[in-house]
Amino acid sequence: MRAATTPRSRRAAASVLTAAALVVSLQFAAVGGAWADETPSPGTPPGTESTSPPPEVDGNAPGLKLRDGATLAPARVLDIVSVVESEGGEERREETSSNLKFALQAEVLFGKDSAKLSGAANARIAEIAAEITKQGAKKVRVFGFTDNLGSSAHGDVLSKQRADAVHGVLSKQLSGAGISYEIRGYGEQYPIADNGSEEGRKKNRRVEVSFPRGEKGGGSQS
Repeated sequence: MRAATTPRSRRAAASVLTAAALVVSLQFAAVGGAWADETPSPGTPPGTESTSPPPEVDGNAPGLKLRDGATLAPARVLDIVSVVESEGGEERREETSSNLKFALQAEVLFGKDSAKLSGAANARIAEIAAEITKQGAKKVRVFGFTDNLGSSAHGDVLSKQRADAVHGVLSKQLSGAGISYEIRGYGEQYPIADNGSEEGRKKNRRVEVSFPRGEKGGGSQS
């Protein structure tokens, strides 16, 4: 005897077939195209993404097995990032094989809603200047950021003013070093923490100084 089908059982069978078709379509989509988004991460300001050359991959190598009709996605380099953060999160150092980035929370540099540097700010910026000299960097980026409180327009202006203030100190301390600077204010864009808590907002209110490392060829004396 053939089992009777009910509307419920027919709907269940249809759901299984639909799910199976979706899985198959996703598998073919993954095989046929790129597996990763080629655009920079939302947390990466323009100009700071990795510039390391991609490795060469031979799509016809005998040890590489691809399904019929499949192609390799473009090769990409994902730099290993070492992050060291002070206990309170006031200072953050990110290091890759090619770049160094220092992030200082606004509270350690400025008063509330201000772009005037505090008395202790010069010493902290001097430490970064010493590292720039050590690495022999000739291109330095100084980017300012805020949290998402207040208007976006106010955050854009304040973050740029703070970046300008840090640049002003760096340029004096590194005078004559032949360094070119890129100074930008990104406001609330590119948060590194959750703006839903004050702890996260403190991390997002920051000035970042980044530069290539080792342009002197391993620190040789000039």
